[in-house]
Amino acid sequence: MPYQLSDINRGLETDPKGFLEQCDAAYQSRIDAAVDRILERMKVSPIVLLSGPSGSGKTTTALKLEQELERRGVNTHTISMDNYFKTLNRKTAPRTPEGDIDFESPTLLDMELLDDTFTKLSRGDWVIVPKFEFARQMRNDSRGTPLKLDKNEIAIFEGIHALNDDIFGRHPEATGLYISARSNVLEGEEMRFKGTWMRITRRAVRDYNFRGTDLLETLMMWYNVRRGEKMYISPFKNRANIIIDSSLPYEPAVFANYADVLGKAVDQVPGDNPRYKEFHDLVDSFRYFAPLDPALVPGESLIREFIGGGSYHYS
Repeated sequence: MPYQLSDINRGLETDPKGFLEQCDAAYQSRIDAAVDRILERMKVSPIVLLSGPSGSGKTTTALKLEQELERRGVNTHTISMDNYFKTLNRKTAPRTPEGDIDFESPTLLDMELLDDTFTKLSRGDWVIVPKFEFARQMRNDSRGTPLKLDKNEIAIFEGIHALNDDIFGRHPEATGLYISARSNVLEGEEMRFKGTWMRITRRAVRDYNFRGTDLLETLMMWYNVRRGEKMYISPFKNRANIIIDSSLPYEPAVFANYADVLGKAVDQVPGDNPRYKEFHDLVDSFRYFAPLDPALVPGESLIREFIGGGSYHYS
């Protein structure tokens, strides 16, 4: 459901703290409803497969699900599927039409190991969760972590390809969960901020703040990221048992603080880039929002995954 710009600006003007609490409470209610469904299906499978495109807030959502499940007495393990990447072989790696390595392709994952892991965990056997070292682009199995699920335990596997045919397709008994920023901001019927823009802004700000990635580099990658989403992620979202909208009404006002630095990066994007106009429209859209002091954002807010200063630990 779209948000109305007037409601956002009024809430931030009259009672910013209360408005943020209201928005975060609404998101928590989505988490609570998802946990209800996960527990309903726990007898079918102890495996939860959480998918969503880049910038959707998968990591924080997985941690919030774990927190709520633990509160209800269910021991929960959250595992990043990034650890199941195969050691990169540049000679055999999948390529984009431009000839670059297609880092969005699910074939970079060790599907056989994932299949074996889900099967063993479901029947109560021990597995070793591997460790992928991104700096060396290789999997280091010697740093793996042993894991076994008892009767009242759940494992959440979080990754962009979790609902793919070669993962969820082999284990349809698992609980599938899809998350993305799905709500636009409208002024009447006029589009003011797209849900997709929330995701590119989240990713750009996070990479800029914490991953040493130049903003221009992030923007230049976005075309291939979106192409990968349309090929490898979106086609499988409707098989999810649970769909969560991760957008928060106040986040464009938080990211308005980055409008100037984003604008400078956008000015460097070549005019022939397929996303050129979209980037300029995105930066221009921040004029509809008065910047919100990030210090007002609660520590447990999903947005903290991207701006920092949150109460969750991101490994």
